[in-house]
Amino acid sequence: MPVIISFFQKYIVSDNEFTASLQEILTPYFYNSWTVDEVTEFILAQDEQWQEYVLNWVTSIAKTQPELAYQYACKAKQALETIGQQGTEQWLQSTLDIYFSAGLYPANQVIKNLDEFIEKYHLIQKGSTLKETKGVLENFLHGLNGRALKIKVHESLFTDTETIHLPEVVCESEDSKTNFNLYKAMAVHQWAQTWYGTWLPDIETELETYKNTDKALEIYHSLETIRLKACLKRDFPGLYRQMLSFETLPIESQVPENIVETLVQKSASAKDSISFIQQLYSLPCPKPLIYQGQLFPGQVKAVVQARIIKEKDLFRLALAKMADEMNPQQEGKAEEAADAEIETEDSTDGPKFKQTPVEDPDQPQGFNYELELDGNPAIPNEETKSLIDSIIQDHGNIPEDYLVAAGSGAYHAWQAQQQEEDDPDDVWKGTYHEEGAFLYDEWDCTRQAHRKNWCALREKEVKPDFDSNFVSDTMHKYKGLSKTLRRTFEAMRDENKVMKKQPDGENLDIDALVNSMADVRSGMELSSRIYTKAHKAERNIAVIFMIDMSGSTKGWINTAQREALILLCEALQSLGDRYAIYGFSGMTRKRCELYRIKTFEDHYDDEVRARIAAIEPQDYTRMGVTIRHLTKVFRDVQARTKLLITLSDGKPDDYDSYHGEYGIEDTRMSLFEARLEGIHPFCITIDEEARDYLPHLYGYANYIVIDDIKKLPYKISDIYRKLTT
Repeated sequence: MPVIISFFQKYIVSDNEFTASLQEILTPYFYNSWTVDEVTEFILAQDEQWQEYVLNWVTSIAKTQPELAYQYACKAKQALETIGQQGTEQWLQSTLDIYFSAGLYPANQVIKNLDEFIEKYHLIQKGSTLKETKGVLENFLHGLNGRALKIKVHESLFTDTETIHLPEVVCESEDSKTNFNLYKAMAVHQWAQTWYGTWLPDIETELETYKNTDKALEIYHSLETIRLKACLKRDFPGLYRQMLSFETLPIESQVPENIVETLVQKSASAKDSISFIQQLYSLPCPKPLIYQGQLFPGQVKAVVQARIIKEKDLFRLALAKMADEMNPQQEGKAEEAADAEIETEDSTDGPKFKQTPVEDPDQPQGFNYELELDGNPAIPNEETKSLIDSIIQDHGNIPEDYLVAAGSGAYHAWQAQQQEEDDPDDVWKGTYHEEGAFLYDEWDCTRQAHRKNWCALREKEVKPDFDSNFVSDTMHKYKGLSKTLRRTFEAMRDENKVMKKQPDGENLDIDALVNSMADVRSGMELSSRIYTKAHKAERNIAVIFMIDMSGSTKGWINTAQREALILLCEALQSLGDRYAIYGFSGMTRKRCELYRIKTFEDHYDDEVRARIAAIEPQDYTRMGVTIRHLTKVFRDVQARTKLLITLSDGKPDDYDSYHGEYGIEDTRMSLFEARLEGIHPFCITIDEEARDYLPHLYGYANYIVIDDIKKLPYKISDIYRKLTT
């Protein structure tokens, strides 16, 4: 805020004038005069070097929530004196993150409890945070067997079999690698509980015979830790050795040798650990390991019971689908039967599958199950295989009642329920829920931090318009241009790249020859690399076209966009590049919408043509969340060159506060994040004012302004050719 600086040139004004000017600045942000007076006193109490800094933050926070701004002013002096500018800003960012995710009261508790934050901050300075390591740990865990586990921050270290809860800070060492390895040891131990069967027994029921159930649970945890360590030693010796480095007192040394010998056997199970509790009950509990954490059977039981109900239904539905695929002559009869039975409450069960155990060293019990129907092997898809793994983790096998395929009535009801729950058009019906949406951060330039999970985005499909003549009319209108583009793109496919300074080739490289002769005259040997060779370069390109479908494209802009896409797609057919087309629009952060027009897996067929013809203007232009989602889409695509080409008619804008500097800076940050992942963004726009902001967003060489939208169909293919050669 440049205007504020002048008020701090105190040598120009008197103290009274300075105070009055300060109050004038603060008055628009607070509800009453006494709050303004108090905040003014807090600011004047700062050292002169911090007064302007605190005022800037007070006014910035007050735009979001005046109460938080007031509390910050109260504590700013203490914060700056104890943890400095960097720590103070982290304190503010964590407060605002909680405010946006949980509300005012929890955020007020954080900003008021400055002493607690200071203690944590000093730990963070010495140690490592989960925020720094969470992404790597989740990817690491996904590489292990079993269901994919999420990671969340929690004061306690434990798992509920779907989420691993880890401490926010680990400060075992000032060496970040050591702290990361401890985080990994914690996560792996919790994963091992889910994979090797710690939760297969009903622990609450098994321990209810003990007077002190907490002690019995602690003993069980120690015995299971011995068993799990042995499992990890067999299957992951490298991880096991890393985990040993955090053991000062091995837990095996605190337990009788005969018990340890039993638990380290490959055939040992959680039931063995339960059977030994009685022998240790009268002894002191073994001291837990640093990465061991806690057991919460009640939480696990609730999560498992909910998952069992859900997965049983999903598995039986998957079997029904497999049965239809194995019997093509029966395909469609399930739906017909469902229609006939829609008036009844129950439906008959489908066919029953058989399971056969087969050896599988990757499974903790040493075997897996193969399915068959009527004597024929039933091969599940990857999704069903993951479901089977999860069921085995909860039961140790596939229960017999799971093997009966869902009946037609259940199949019909499930389809109707899915359509009702997952329809992105129903997000405004009743209370808004974010289930089924992709949640993305958004950059808040006023406080220089991301708003966590701020935007909810849903993917929708453009409904194809098969009755439209738009495609045929476009091809007729641009008949000559279409042929020219196709020939140009065919030439791009077949063109050779001239490689210079080669040891052999078809022609002399004049530049290399001149340099070599100069080397000879100076007493050096004549280089053999004086030829050129034609090399056919393989194209390894993936492109996403991001199409603005905001309301401002209505009319001739929308027509030109669709014509350009038709011509480009027709030309790309001869080139063979992989490409996808997505439209975007929405209204506010709660309703960001991405429209699938063509995915990388889709062929350019009549349905895709009909989708392009059906592109229609929608609402507003919230670009940052769309760019972040398409960056995620690119992660599943292997390509040497990844291009994100945006086709838009104006700057970022939405119904809420997403406009002006805020919208531009969030879009700029999302483009920066995309570049970090190896994606090259480019923008094609017809906005005459774009030269004022596009260099800031894309860079001076990564955009083009088309002054006449009618030229778009002629220009877009030429632009694409230049970008990819």
